[in-house]
Amino acid sequence: MSLWLKLKARRQLITAFRLAGIYRKITDDRFIYPRIRNLSITESSTKITFTLPTGIDPKLLQKHFYVFEQSFGKAELSGEVKTFTLTVSKQSLPKKLTYNKEEILPELSGFEIPIVCGKGKEGWQAYDALTEPNCLISGEPGGGKSTQLRSILSTLIQTKTPDELHLFLGDLKMSEFFLFRGVKHVKSVCIYPEEIAHTLRHLEGEMRRRSELLNQYGVTHVNKLPEAVRVPAIMLCIDEFVMIMDDKEMKRILIQLASLGRALQIYCVFSLQRPSHDILDTKIRGLLTVRMGFRTTDFQNAKIIGTPGSERISKSTPGRFLIKRDELTELQAPYLTEEKAEKLLAAYKDQNWQNHSFIEKAADPIRLTEGDVFEDVN
Repeated sequence: MSLWLKLKARRQLITAFRLAGIYRKITDDRFIYPRIRNLSITESSTKITFTLPTGIDPKLLQKHFYVFEQSFGKAELSGEVKTFTLTVSKQSLPKKLTYNKEEILPELSGFEIPIVCGKGKEGWQAYDALTEPNCLISGEPGGGKSTQLRSILSTLIQTKTPDELHLFLGDLKMSEFFLFRGVKHVKSVCIYPEEIAHTLRHLEGEMRRRSELLNQYGVTHVNKLPEAVRVPAIMLCIDEFVMIMDDKEMKRILIQLASLGRALQIYCVFSLQRPSHDILDTKIRGLLTVRMGFRTTDFQNAKIIGTPGSERISKSTPGRFLIKRDELTELQAPYLTEEKAEKLLAAYKDQNWQNHSFIEKAADPIRLTEGDVFEDVN
């Protein structure tokens, strides 16, 4: 690393701290700035780790982050409370990323339930719902949220057989999931809250049945059951799930599914446009561990989602989002048009497909606790 480049980066950062007002004033001519702990410069990026002086509000970093971008260019900030890392990449993300199954599917090798995310500066990113079972997707209309849902579901259908994966879809905007009607994997496409209520009660009954199997065979996960009683994975995906969160019974079942479903191979993907503390309370936010934040209206919304910085995503880059897993990463989502999705899904459709309502099969309400299932996965 060039000593000159290192000194230049330090001067830039101190100047940014001064302009942003991120320092503690001791006297009129004495200030304590954040302390730089590590500085790494490579061909692809510059990373600077620093600690804030005690008493400095960490919110100031987000509030005045534009100062750092004016100094360094496009950057990312990670960390919390006291220690933060500023990452300035020398590589840029594509402004548009066309969905290409020949490029995406090889990246999912080894994943049990692959969730495709997008492409970052270090290549494609995906994760396995087997170990990260619940996802929240949020963003303004036009930001790319709906396309992301389309690509996630289409990719799952292409990588799992109808016997390995069952999909239960809630389309409360009545405009997103019509493409998936007729697909063999799809057991239900609901467009009204009362339909989703019946489906949730059905899934609650399925939770009870699977937990009884775990106890009967003395195993910790349904993928350890004997082959003769092996059950398919279940994915529940509800678009604009805010529309049912006022219903206490449905909210109770959703929380059960999200908290107890991992050992039972029941996974959740929920999406909404405008988050609020009333809908995304701390209990349900804690269960939705993977967060995808597309463009949001303001910092408050981005903070509720868990993707601070998504409020700064430009309208000129639809499909750009921040994903929060172990750390916050900026990605470009693959763009899958309705027309292309129809062609991809045609091979998986059945002319005799029926949309299950589960009205007659709804199970009596039951209340599971964490003691009813084993959640450890080896």
